[in-house]
Amino acid sequence: MAKEKRFKVVHEEKSLTEMTRILCDQETGVCYLYQWAGTGGGLTVLVDKDGKPVVMTEQTQA
Repeated sequence: MAKEKRFKVVHEEKSLTEMTRILCDQETGVCYLYQWAGTGGGLTVLVDKDGKPVVMTEQTQA
């Protein structure tokens, strides 16, 4: 039986020189923002207006 991948891409926008993805950790539900442009990139936890991590539940993933 194949192991399920831990991270799922829930949103993606890209052009020739940059890419933005929102990833969801399927174990914790925490979302991360990944941004790549040119030769560099970064990853950070996605937060709400109160500075708390955005957590996806099964209801919000549908």
